[in-house]
Amino acid sequence: MPVPVPQQRGVPAAETPHGADLTVLVIEDDPAGSITGPELSAAAGTRVRIRTARNLTEAGRLLTDDVDCILLDLALPVPTTTTTATTTATTATTTAPAAPDHRPEPAPARADELAVLTHVLRIAPLHAVLVLTAQDDTELAAEAVRVGAQDYLFRGELDARVLSRAIRYAVERKRADLAQHQLTESGLRAQENARLERGLLPTPLLDGSDLSFAARYRPGRSRALLGGDFYDTVRTPDGTVHAMIGDVCGHGPDEAALGVELRIAWRALTLAGLCGDQLLSTLQQVLEHERQSEEIFATLCTVDIAPDGRRAGLCLAGHPAPLLARHGRPARLLPYEDGGPALGLLPRARWPRRQVELGAEWSLMMYTDGLIEGRVGAGSSQRLGQDGMVAMVNSRLEQGLAGEELLEAAVAEVRELNGGELTDDVAVLLLGRDPERIRRRGRSASRPGPVSTASSTATAPAAASAQRPPLYGP
Repeated sequence: MPVPVPQQRGVPAAETPHGADLTVLVIEDDPAGSITGPELSAAAGTRVRIRTARNLTEAGRLLTDDVDCILLDLALPVPTTTTTATTTATTATTTAPAAPDHRPEPAPARADELAVLTHVLRIAPLHAVLVLTAQDDTELAAEAVRVGAQDYLFRGELDARVLSRAIRYAVERKRADLAQHQLTESGLRAQENARLERGLLPTPLLDGSDLSFAARYRPGRSRALLGGDFYDTVRTPDGTVHAMIGDVCGHGPDEAALGVELRIAWRALTLAGLCGDQLLSTLQQVLEHERQSEEIFATLCTVDIAPDGRRAGLCLAGHPAPLLARHGRPARLLPYEDGGPALGLLPRARWPRRQVELGAEWSLMMYTDGLIEGRVGAGSSQRLGQDGMVAMVNSRLEQGLAGEELLEAAVAEVRELNGGELTDDVAVLLLGRDPERIRRRGRSASRPGPVSTASSTATAPAAASAQRPPLYGP
């Protein structure tokens, strides 16, 4: 009758809390000659359970996740074939979240002598391994440690006290190795995720535009760089500047991925010439095909600013209206009564486009609801709201703040009022037009001397806009 294979749970032995007790699997061809459990228990001052295996086939059957340490005799011969039981044990053991096998290969001259060790390390990557070798072969013992064993002992010096201490040392060293590897892997994954998420954040395409641009982005997820909020800004060849900001409901990685898809789709559709209701209808189709469930929706606000920078078209899809500040006037919210529903709620929805007069000098702030849903005071149930946000921005404008400084101060004040970090994603986008800055730029471009790249790209699209009508409607 075949010996039953103990069930494996795939938990690293070094991470399994066995208390003070120890379980040791001894693999040697003469287990009767080794030290017994009572001897080790007396020397260690705790209970030590010993399992014995005369060959690697038996070891495969007895190797379970409750084994703390493997005591391996390097003189043990390696079987020429791998039995079903060994294969089963190998598969079960390596299903745990083990580290990839980056152990060095044995030196060619020692490969045969260490074949039994490499076999055990392959079937037991999560267990501490202690090797036994002849006293006069220190080079083989050192090579065994280099290949992957935690420590070595000489057969002639083996006694209960030395063995007990070596087992404890091997178990703790294996635990430290696993912890260090997991820490390194976590750090590498975090760096990779950070590079990926940072690469998915938008780079505004505003070459040749006279408008200023600033943005702030804070994901609500802990240790994340990307959330369900998204924004983008591009300038089309006719000189029109298109900007949008949106929010996918939820805060997880799936929502962040969907936000990136919508942003990229918006940029592609905008550069292809779509605008207003036609663009939002197409984006809704993208959302419906890419979302994880029918309950997922996204709010969106889009503006298309005319080449002269004095007027814009506004579309709202369930999103808060932007904030407009004109020179010498307090900031106010743009009209939102004509907005349409959020994307993904109604299959045949429409999104009207409203004409907005901006004036000669202005700042337009687009934002997500994370900026206005923070609380006013720790433990308070009162939200900041749009009125509170308008008052806060106006106070900062009176202090002379603009651009990056204005956004930084606004986000910092919202967090301070909330009494700590905001739980929702926050995205804020600020576009502005300053005639004085435009005049200074024009005078600088008209001076004699070499023409800079920035001034040359600023004039070409303006000429093109005189020949082609803008993409916004009447």
